Amino acid sequence: MCQTTRRKGLEDSCFVGEDAASVDAHIKVLNDQHKTLHPDTALVKDRMTKTFAWRRREVAEGMCTVDLLKRYPFLGTSAGLCDEVDLMHPCQDNICRRFSENFTAVLQNVLQMTKDLPLKKVYMEARENALAEDITGIDFKGALLLLPSIFKEKIEDFIILGEMMHTDRPDISEVPLGLLLIRANSSDATFFCPEKSAVLVEGNMIIDFTTLADAFLVIFGLTYALHLSYPKCLAKSFDFIQKVLMGLEGGKLKPKVLSLKNELLAAE
Repeated sequence: MCQTTRRKGLEDSCFVGEDAASVDAHIKVLNDQHKTLHPDTALVKDRMTKTFAWRRREVAEGMCTVDLLKRYPFLGTSAGLCDEVDLMHPCQDNICRRFSENFTAVLQNVLQMTKDLPLKKVYMEARENALAEDITGIDFKGALLLLPSIFKEKIEDFIILGEMMHTDRPDISEVPLGLLLIRANSSDATFFCPEKSAVLVEGNMIIDFTTLADAFLVIFGLTYALHLSYPKCLAKSFDFIQKVLMGLEGGKLKPKVLSLKNELLAAE
């Protein structure tokens, strides 16, 4: 998972006023804050900003993901990763908000373009059984999990299912990057209604989330901010999220991604 690919300019960032000792001190503060029930968000953001240039060098030099997350535990949160991407690409609107707003704008179109799929039927079951106040969340999860099917990709190849009461835990030792959905029972509908979600990196279950959207956003953030390769089974989907929904390093879109973008915009 560790890569040595460098992005132009990041490895040359200037460590103004910082050295190894001061960075270690900042890292201690970050780890202490991560252990508290209510971290000081302003303090965390300040120390993450002060260690940003040093951290980008560590990423460029190939430090492994697990080690980076131990040093900078707030990279394991959706807010922390959004802040990291914002530091890499300064913009007026927060990247988390941009993702939520842009995906919500095309959500219904994604659902309409994924008819007659087995997974779509599971989504419809979950929607029918959901409480009225949960429908919006179910639709968001549904569109997010169905998006890869438009690219002929299978989200099922990226997700591992586990049950809360099951004694035999799924084997994740060989999973380079994935998503574990913990469900209360064996019903297929809980694919869209997990009790919690966990991000898997290099055979470790490193981060737990209560929402699927946060888990998916963190997986994208980890791959983008830490220079990891997108999962092969979802390469086109992640390319769409990065360049269309996030507007990051747009450049030239792959033909299939460009085609979907045009279809979604035409359907609005």
